[in-house]
Amino acid sequence: MPLTAVDPLAGAEVLGEPSVYWERPLAGEASAGWGEVVSVEAGSVSRAQAVLRELSAPDSVGWLGEAPSALPGPWFGGMRFSAGGGDEGWGAFGFGRWTLPEVVVWREGPELVAAAFAPAGPGAEDVVRSRLARVGAAFPAGYRHSRGGAQALRLTSSRPDFERRVERALETINAGGLQKVVLARAVEVEGERAFERVDVLARLREQNPRCATFLFRAPDGTAFLGATPETLCRVDGRRLDTEALAGSAPPAQAGELGESDKDRREHEAVVRYILRALKPLAEHIDADAEPALLTLKNVAHLRTGIRAELREGVGVAELVAALHPTPAVGGIPRERALEFLVENEALDRGWYAGPVGWVGPGRAHQMVALRSARIKGSQARLFVGAGIVAGSSAEAEWRETEMKSLAMLRALGGGHV
Repeated sequence: MPLTAVDPLAGAEVLGEPSVYWERPLAGEASAGWGEVVSVEAGSVSRAQAVLRELSAPDSVGWLGEAPSALPGPWFGGMRFSAGGGDEGWGAFGFGRWTLPEVVVWREGPELVAAAFAPAGPGAEDVVRSRLARVGAAFPAGYRHSRGGAQALRLTSSRPDFERRVERALETINAGGLQKVVLARAVEVEGERAFERVDVLARLREQNPRCATFLFRAPDGTAFLGATPETLCRVDGRRLDTEALAGSAPPAQAGELGESDKDRREHEAVVRYILRALKPLAEHIDADAEPALLTLKNVAHLRTGIRAELREGVGVAELVAALHPTPAVGGIPRERALEFLVENEALDRGWYAGPVGWVGPGRAHQMVALRSARIKGSQARLFVGAGIVAGSSAEAEWRETEMKSLAMLRALGGGHV
């Protein structure tokens, strides 16, 4: 059903906080979902791959009439960076979890469209029509801006511990055990009052239009949200779009990024990895000849766009299995870097740096969940990371993670940051 409205997030005025949210401002793509018809969970990597295969099948949902071709989803969710971990705050998210909302509202050209879902069976058609009528009668026409003012944030994160881990990584690299490893850390954030997560989303999308802004709410009310610049894979039929995003600098030093030997080496390693991973899955692969600059509000990256025509039968499940984790969030060699993280990182990443996004029949978009936080009440756990290669320094990597944390801290209302 078409809506005379412009902004899916505005639905929070009458429907409350969305259970899922997804927006890419520069692409004109935005969607919000409320309620939950059903969730599909996965407790392992193999089960997650099976779920992605099921959700991308033509019969993952049935339609009354013609299926909308531009609908993002209608399944939304994500999965952990890796198995294991002892942070109970991630418990309600599971290893992997994807949901079908009761109502999804998305942008299609200049207007919004709504779809409603219910379990198949007697009376299902009446349920979806009733839900659509209720949404259509009340959906606000305007744009949802952030409203809450700034608040003082109390931040806790151990710089000495992180820098010791960087030094340990450099020792391993210099001894020939690794070429690169990406170390992440958490920042514990406490607000003066409970975080208004719709306001956080509004700030994220306004301040980071080149990123994908997302929210996934777990059954216990905890939300994982962020604004990430990195696409893992976007699939439309047999067409694939992906990218290598590695090498970082402050925006003021973006012009020097392409001349930095350290950053070029880090970036080229990611490009080589992705091309090698895609080779058995694609009929044809095309990559940018030279990396371009992706300049965000708080940080600049080197970016190489990669496109491919997939082989018959290859979809989002096979791509996630082949690409995740890329060296941009794990390291090189991949298995050795992941072993190093298990032994040395001292952090349960949960869904941070894992694949998150939407899946539907023959289409999917999975982002790498960077620049993100887990939020419940007035407590937030923010995640940031940095790639360590030969030539890195502990002090510089700490500064890089501080720089990357700014987007989320400002979105949380930290006007003083």
